[in-house]
Amino acid sequence: MLHRDQRTPFSDWWWTVDKLLLGAIMVLMLGGVILSLAASPPVATRIGLDPFHFFSRHMLFLLPSLLVLLGVSFLSPRQIRRLALLVFVVSIILIVMTLAFGAEVKGSRRWITLLGVNIQASESAKPAFVVIAAWLFAESTKRPEMPATSMALTLLLMLVSLLVMEPDFGQTMLILMVWGALFFIAGMRMIWVAGLAGAAAAGLFSAYLFVPHVAGRIKRFMNPASGDTFQVDMAMEAFWNGGWFGLGPGEGIAKRSLPDSHTDFVFAVAAEEFGIILCLALVALFAFIVLRTLTRAYASEDMFARFAASGLAILFGVQAAINMAVNLQLIPAKGMTLPFISYGGSSIISLAYGVGMMLALTRQRPRTEVESMNAAGVARGYA
Repeated sequence: MLHRDQRTPFSDWWWTVDKLLLGAIMVLMLGGVILSLAASPPVATRIGLDPFHFFSRHMLFLLPSLLVLLGVSFLSPRQIRRLALLVFVVSIILIVMTLAFGAEVKGSRRWITLLGVNIQASESAKPAFVVIAAWLFAESTKRPEMPATSMALTLLLMLVSLLVMEPDFGQTMLILMVWGALFFIAGMRMIWVAGLAGAAAAGLFSAYLFVPHVAGRIKRFMNPASGDTFQVDMAMEAFWNGGWFGLGPGEGIAKRSLPDSHTDFVFAVAAEEFGIILCLALVALFAFIVLRTLTRAYASEDMFARFAASGLAILFGVQAAINMAVNLQLIPAKGMTLPFISYGGSSIISLAYGVGMMLALTRQRPRTEVESMNAAGVARGYA
């Protein structure tokens, strides 16, 4: 099955996939299992559930995530485009349904229950949107007459508008940053990049003026005495308690009081129990995945694969950076999961979908295959 001379789908995948990148992702998922076991029992016990409730569900979500990751990594660039379009359309429909029928939690409507499963549709919309935007930017480089940039901007405004209506300003800022990075990578003029950055800054200032929730978080960040900063204070205490080598597995103190120790603040639990050394190793692992993907993307001769893989890597890296920065009190608090480490079914499966596309787009396909794909893309138009 693994011999180079046997042209089976599995052997083709095995000899073209980036094994170092795949291995790093598997190590990250294994780290998520260990940290879920460390961080989730106190939360479950505190709310009257079985101590291993969240850990069991984390493991339950991990199996379909692995299947999604590996299955998507087998796809061709054309199949990835078509699947992304389908996922994006379904996600937009689910976001609209969430706004109409979803339960309101802490002033936001982000979740909808379908067949007994809670779904956060914005999670699956992110990687699908990045791929579609990358495809449009790639088309604009080949066919300048195509209004691809205008179409990408229209899709951005539609998705951002829906996220603001939930409201979910963290995901909104993440989408805007990744779209702006893609816009820059695609070779657009700096005046447009500066204009978009100015528009984003104006939007954030408007949110500060007119959205009390956003204003409260920014004020608490600038002046901790102005409001409740219990979670971020406990997170910082966890870093101090852990020191370089940690208190040891299961010996954490802060996690017993942190309401979101298994989700938003799992990085602080890792610091307290395993030390700053492990945190630096996690940062290095995330950095390796992002830089490895960007390097492979830059080497690709397919413009779509180059843009899409770069955008997905930036999405993955920026989300991780936001979570870690919140834990370290470097930015205002925002609910953003740490990829493959934090608990969350929608998050883990959507991340697996995005990373699977990264693996598929960075596979080392023969030059003749890339040329045939590009020729077929020109001949068949927008397909």
